[in-house]
Amino acid sequence: MSGVSQRRSLQELWIASANPNKQAELTRILAPLKIKVRSMAEAPGKIEIIEDQDSFAGNARKKAVALALAVGACAIGDDSGLCVDALDGRPGVHSARFAGPNASDQDRIDRLLDELGDRGKEARSAHFVCHVCLANPAGELLASFEQSCHGHILKQAQGQNGFGYDPIFMPTDADHRQSFAEMSAAEKDARSHRAKALKLLANYLAEF
Repeated sequence: MSGVSQRRSLQELWIASANPNKQAELTRILAPLKIKVRSMAEAPGKIEIIEDQDSFAGNARKKAVALALAVGACAIGDDSGLCVDALDGRPGVHSARFAGPNASDQDRIDRLLDELGDRGKEARSAHFVCHVCLANPAGELLASFEQSCHGHILKQAQGQNGFGYDPIFMPTDADHRQSFAEMSAAEKDARSHRAKALKLLANYLAEF
């Protein structure tokens, strides 16, 4: 399949996630390309993809390939996580399962803050990582992108926006000392690991 024919047929793109926040984020970034974003929750039948790889890239690739084959269309998989220096890079690829398989965002935040204790700002450095993979309907990997965002972990949550660890992460270049959860979607998109990786994906798709 040539690059031109793929681009002409790419009217929709599936994302290997049922998270509405991720779907909305991708929809915003792909808006200029007029590509419809469909979530895994819309797929016929139940699709379960176990994230059992030891790297962000491995999990992203597995998710993209599995979903593309299941729906017979181009799909992306992403794996993101928070790496805290004082915790030797944890929770890393286990960020979503850091406090157990059925834990809430608040449970994960509470555990992380508990492990960091009273460490000062200089010992709370951390970075988010996002790896995105794009697969074609045949399950072949077309492209992959990885980006990061550096900052530090706050001692308590700030803000009501975002999801995951957003309320306790302050990026290095934050205006007015805001956490991700205090930023508007546009402000977060200008800085976040996932938005930066998805923008690289958008640039790639624009040249498809």
